[in-house]
Amino acid sequence: MRKLFFVFIVFITPFYSCDDGDIITAELDFEDTFLACEGVSDLILYKTKNDPAESLSLKISNFTIAELLEVNENNIFEKPVEINATNPFNYRTYSNTTLPANLFCNDIPLSDINITQDITSTSGTAIIKTVLTEDDDDGIPAEMEDLNGNGDLTDDDFDSDGIPNYLDVDDDGDNVLTKNENPDPNNDGDFSDAQDTDGDGMPDYLDKDDDGDGVDTRDEEKGTPNEDPTDDMSNEINGVSVADYLNPVVNDKLPATKFRENIHVISKTYTVSLIINNIDIDILSQDILDFGILEQSEIPTDLKSRTENPGFI
Repeated sequence: MRKLFFVFIVFITPFYSCDDGDIITAELDFEDTFLACEGVSDLILYKTKNDPAESLSLKISNFTIAELLEVNENNIFEKPVEINATNPFNYRTYSNTTLPANLFCNDIPLSDINITQDITSTSGTAIIKTVLTEDDDDGIPAEMEDLNGNGDLTDDDFDSDGIPNYLDVDDDGDNVLTKNENPDPNNDGDFSDAQDTDGDGMPDYLDKDDDGDGVDTRDEEKGTPNEDPTDDMSNEINGVSVADYLNPVVNDKLPATKFRENIHVISKTYTVSLIINNIDIDILSQDILDFGILEQSEIPTDLKSRTENPGFI
């Protein structure tokens, strides 16, 4: 999707100017996302387009992508950056038909790039804001995991393992992932028909004893336990192999001693936005420029998730 930036462009050379000196309204048609490149000590936030080839860029000295992602206890980072000679904002045009995606990511300028205009603003203010959203990707929207309905997702921890439900891939602590307990069997967003094997009114993903046989789901293992009740099957129901934890006629018990390891993977989504205020260059003047959102591809992969291993209870 592209975002239209409506700006005033004043053509100031004889070749470009109108006879009566009118200001011409033009559109800069860019995507609503931007990219980033790190130098030795600088960070460049930029976007490019073709037909015609143009770019917008902001250099921030002594700054890194990692610093953009250092959110506070409320999962927010916000930083104003004064645009000046050290942190310039640039508008460029090119004679090239197309521009490479990594236009600003080369220590040595690309030899086949021909800049026809390079205009700099050294005044204005850029506002960078990062919001971190975490989720367990268990198929249940975070707002649906607010069991006490008080609007605070952090105080709902059904299995008391120290991980709130909206970040817990195994909400009931039974060693069966929530997403594998059919919280939304027909994928219609209605969780009122979540799988409830024993019909006790408690959906399996919040039921410590899914089949109602008196043995907790996580204790229905055989042989050498592997903290995975889904692979322990004693017999069939109507010719279909069924795991013991879903079979009420099987109530063998082998008490679990720990949770499954490395399953509590929490996804992290950083939304980095950039607003530029009061830019002022020779041919472009605008009070507010919504630069867009940083492409997710620019976020380091190792920062897109974290793993929790809660203590067994």
